[in-house]
Amino acid sequence: ATNGTGNRVMTSPDGINWTSRTSAADNTWQSVCYGNGLFVAVGISGTNNRVMTSPDGINWTIRTSAADNPWQSVCYGNGLFVAVADGGTGNRVMTSPDGINWTIRTSAANNQWRSVCYGNGLFVAVGISGTNNRVMTSPDGITWTSRTSAANNGWLSVCYGNGLFVAVANSGTGNRVMTLNHSLNVIRPVPTMLVYEPFVAYNAAVNNDWRSVCYGNGLFVAVASSGAGNRVMTSPDGINWTSRTSAANNDWNSVCYGNGLFVAVASSGVG
Repeated sequence: ATNGTGNRVMTSPDGINWTSRTSAADNTWQSVCYGNGLFVAVGISGTNNRVMTSPDGINWTIRTSAADNPWQSVCYGNGLFVAVADGGTGNRVMTSPDGINWTIRTSAANNQWRSVCYGNGLFVAVGISGTNNRVMTSPDGITWTSRTSAANNGWLSVCYGNGLFVAVANSGTGNRVMTLNHSLNVIRPVPTMLVYEPFVAYNAAVNNDWRSVCYGNGLFVAVASSGAGNRVMTSPDGINWTSRTSAANNDWNSVCYGNGLFVAVASSGVG
């Protein structure tokens, strides 16, 4: 969480019953992920301590961040933790093999990167600034390349599922979803190389402020911070989206899938 006194972590075994946990510091934590037996969280405040880790989600330890950038998102893939930031000069990526020791990497552009994910041998990051380059990709998390985004929207979240990267935005008219098919080992004709199909924009179910998207059990699910009773949308293919009735008109900021359950959390609402 981004606020609270000593209790900016909560955990649940079932997504229903939640327990407060002691955060390693009262920093503004923005993102958490799991990989290789470790939970890793990153934040946008703090001095040399914008990372915290936990083996169990309960006991947290502060780690030294590679730079005091506003780290917005962290993911795990191919043995590497990767975090992206929306501030910094040429250093808006940091990586770690263990979640503890972090190294600065050169970002493809000084855009405001808001989300990063991994799938099928590729890291993909999306952002809310830049001109036609609000996507960057990397096969290893270290060397990044700018890509042409489908639209100059405020891309806030990206996920991977069923062979497709899907991003959602909080701006744009009728084009607040963007997809990318990514194939490995396609011969064109030699040598074997990564092939990137163009990013394509699609209609969101409604023009809400879509904040987060995830994939699980054959379904993409996105949540929003605006809308009247329709702050959820779902898609079986990342292309055709259907509005769903949200449980409340809260500012839903993040959604994830695990153990047969989608869970969303919000920054507003009472209880």
